Amino acid sequence: VAKDLALDLPALQDRGVRLVSEGGTQYFGLHGKTGHLVTAERIDREQLCRLVEKCVLRCEVIIEGEM
Repeated sequence: VAKDLALDLPALQDRGVRLVSEGGTQYFGLHGKTGHLVTAERIDREQLCRLVEKCVLRCEVIIEGEM
């Protein structure tokens, strides 16, 4: 995420970058030392998508200030 936004790690923290997932459950987070997108908890595809062939989890990256 840091690389895709062309921000270094201190800039991520200074801008208050955070991830927001649909439905209130935080499935993803940002690794504090690398800026990589990581899973925040175990993701159970069968529980989330059941009979759906294509399982998609969406999240938004929120950045304070202008880019």
